[in-house]
Amino acid sequence: MFSYVEAPRTFSYGFLWRLHCMGMIADRLVNSGTMWIWALWLFPLLCKLSLTALPTKPKNISCVLNGVNLICTWSPKKEASFTEYIVNASCKCGGSKNNYTCTSNSSTGALCSFLHQIIAAPAHCTIVVEAQNADGIIKSDTTHWSLNDILKTIPPKILSVKPVLGIKKMLQIQWELHALSDDLKYILRFKTVNSTHWMEVNFSDVEVYNLTGLQASTEYVIALRCKTNKSRIWSDWSQEKTGMTEEEVPHVLDLWRILRPVEEDGRRPVRLLWKKAKGAPVLEKTLGYNIWYFPENNTNVTEMRTTNQTLDLCLRGETYRVSVISYNSLGNSIPVTLRIPDIHEKAFQCIKAMQACLVQDQLVVEWQCSCLEVETWMVEWFPDLDSELSAFSWESVSQAKNWTIHQDKLKPFLCYNISVYPVLQDRVGEPYSIQAYSKESIPLRGPETKVENIGVKTVTISWKEIPKKLRNGFISNYTIFYQAEGGKEFSKTVNSSTLHYGLESLTRKTSYTLQVMASTRAGGKKGDMINFKTLSISVFEIVLITCLVGGGLLMLIIFTMVSGCKKPSKLTQLCWPDVPNPAESSIATWLGADFKNKVNLKEFDDSVNTEDRILKLCSAPTDLIDKLVVNFGNFLEEASIEVAGKSQENILGVEKNEYVTAPYGSDCPQGKSFEEPLALTENPLRKSQHLYSGMAEEICSGAKEELPSSGQSIGPGHICGDRAQNPYLKNSVTTREFLMLEKLPDHTKREV
Repeated sequence: MFSYVEAPRTFSYGFLWRLHCMGMIADRLVNSGTMWIWALWLFPLLCKLSLTALPTKPKNISCVLNGVNLICTWSPKKEASFTEYIVNASCKCGGSKNNYTCTSNSSTGALCSFLHQIIAAPAHCTIVVEAQNADGIIKSDTTHWSLNDILKTIPPKILSVKPVLGIKKMLQIQWELHALSDDLKYILRFKTVNSTHWMEVNFSDVEVYNLTGLQASTEYVIALRCKTNKSRIWSDWSQEKTGMTEEEVPHVLDLWRILRPVEEDGRRPVRLLWKKAKGAPVLEKTLGYNIWYFPENNTNVTEMRTTNQTLDLCLRGETYRVSVISYNSLGNSIPVTLRIPDIHEKAFQCIKAMQACLVQDQLVVEWQCSCLEVETWMVEWFPDLDSELSAFSWESVSQAKNWTIHQDKLKPFLCYNISVYPVLQDRVGEPYSIQAYSKESIPLRGPETKVENIGVKTVTISWKEIPKKLRNGFISNYTIFYQAEGGKEFSKTVNSSTLHYGLESLTRKTSYTLQVMASTRAGGKKGDMINFKTLSISVFEIVLITCLVGGGLLMLIIFTMVSGCKKPSKLTQLCWPDVPNPAESSIATWLGADFKNKVNLKEFDDSVNTEDRILKLCSAPTDLIDKLVVNFGNFLEEASIEVAGKSQENILGVEKNEYVTAPYGSDCPQGKSFEEPLALTENPLRKSQHLYSGMAEEICSGAKEELPSSGQSIGPGHICGDRAQNPYLKNSVTTREFLMLEKLPDHTKREV
C-alpha cells in the first residue's frame, strides 16, 4: 500500500532516509493485525517531518565592484530562523581562474563583501549563494557577471568654481583627474543658492568644463559625478562647491504706483514703488536709483536720487510721466516709465469677473477679460486690516490671465485684498478686487447674541458680526442651537448675510437655552449660551381680554344708566337703601303702646338728664346691642322659651326693678347713674309680659356678672370710650331702654 516516492533534491538526506524506512515497515505490516498500531505510532513522526523548514532560496542577486571591493546583495533580507550564507565567486581574468568565498549570516543582513580579496576588472565571474539552517542547505541559481559592467568609480573631487574674466554669465569648473579619465562620462548639476530645482549637464572626455547661460551676479551650487563608458553604474555625487558669476549693469526695474485721494488744495499724494524685475539676478548689486518726473504737457523735469525702493510725491491734478533707473559701478539700467493719469481721467474697464481658489499649497487667482488687446496685468495684494499698506506687495503678469502665489508667502488666517489692474501700453485700467484667505481656521470666538421680542411661542434672535481679525476665514453660515429645559436640542442654519432670525413653534411659559455658531470652511465656533423664557400670555391676549372686560363693564354701566333714567326711584333705592327702624317693627306692638312710646327714638324726650344715659351698677355686654338689634327676633324667641319654663317663684324673686339705658353718645359722665320708676301699663297679652320679664331678668343677671369686684362705679372709659359705634344704628337709634321689673302686676301673677 505504501510506495516510495523520490523526494525533491531540496529536501535533506535525513528526511529521505526516514521516509524510506517508513515505507519498508509499512510493506511488512500490510497483512498483520498490528498495522493500525504502527500507523498510530508513525503519525506523530510524519507530523514532525512535515514541520521541517529549509531556508528561503536566495533570489535577485546584485553585485557592484566598488573600486576593488566586490559587494553582493540578495533577497530575502530577513529569515525566520538563524541562517548562514556562503557566497562562492569563480572569476576568470585572461587565462587564470580564481575562486573567492565570502560568508555572512541573517543577523548582518543579506549582504556580503569581499573586503580583503583583490578582484579587478576586466574579469568574468560566476556567483552562487548558499543558505543553510538547522534543517538543511539550499542554493541559489548561478549568476554570471562582467566586472566592467558593474564597476562603480570613485566620485570626482571638484577643485574650483570661478567666473572667467570678461565673460559675464559663465562659470569654469575644474576637478581632480581620475585614473580612468580617458574613459569616463560626467554629469554636472547646478542651481542658484536657496533654490530647490537642480539642472543637469552631460559631457565626457574633458578636464575643465565651462558652464554658460547663467545669470550675472548670481551665486551657484555645483556637484559632479562620473562612470566608465562600459559601466551602467554611476558614481556618487561629489561634494558641492559654490561660485558666483561676474557683476554687470543692473537689469531693468518693475515700476508701480499707489494713488491717494485728492486733497483739499487739489493735489494728489502718489507713492512710487519699484523692484527688480522677474528673472533679474538675486545678488545683483545696486548702488542707488535716479527718478525723473514731469507733467505730460511740460518739459520742466524734476530729478531725485534715493537708495530706497519707494518715493512719496505730491503732484498736481494733471497727467505726469515718471522714469526710474538703477545704477552700480558698471553703469545704469534701462529706464522704466510710468504714466500718472489726470485726476478727472476715467479708467477703462476690462475685467468682467475674478475668483480665487486654493489648489494644493498655492493660492490661484483667475480673471476674465473683455479686451483682447490687453496682455499685461498688475496684481497687488495686502492684508485687509493694514490701513498703512506696510505689507503692500505687487507683481507684474504677462501673457496670462491667472496669478499664483505659494501659501508660505502669505500669512495664514489673514484676509487679503487682491486687485488686478489691466495695463494697455502706458494706460492703466479700472481694477477688479476680491478678498481671499491663504488658509482658513475656525473663528477665535463666537458671535455676540441677544434675544428680542419674546412672545408666547416666538422669539427673535439677533447677533453681531465677528470682527475680521477674529474670523480666521470667510463666514459661510450661522447655526442657531436652541433647547427647551429637559427637552431635545434643535438647530437652524442661515446664510452668512443673515444677522437675525425668528424662532417659532416654541412652548408657552418654557425656559430655553440658546447658542449661535459661526462657521468657516475649517469649522465653527459657538458663542456664549443665553437663557430666555417664553411668556404665559401674549400682549394681544391681554389687550383682547381687557377690551372684552372693559366693553362688558361699559355696557353694564350704560344699561344701568338707561334703566336709572327710566326708573329713578329704583336706582335711588338700589344705591341708597332705607335702613329699617326697629321702633317701627311689629315687635313693639306685642308689648303695648307704652313700650312703643319709650322705644321710639323720635318720640323720646330730649330733656332727659345725661345721668339717665349712664348704666347703673352694671354694664351691658359688648355684643349686647348687636344681638338686640340685628338678631332681635331670634333673641326674643330664645328668651320666650326660657321664660316659659321658669317657675312663678323665680319671677317674683327679683329684688329690684331697674330701668337700664344703653347710651351711644360719645360722652358719658363718670360716676353717674340713674334710676327711674317704671310705669308699665298693664298689657292684656300675657305672652308679651312673660317674654319681657324673662328678657329683663337675663339682661340684669348678665350685667351683674361683669361688674368689677371693687364695687366702684364704671366710668366712661369702660362703658362708652372703647365701644365703637355701630354704623347700622348710627342714624336710627340713640338710646336703648330696658325695663327690669321689681314687681309684676297682680293680674300677671295670677295668670302665671
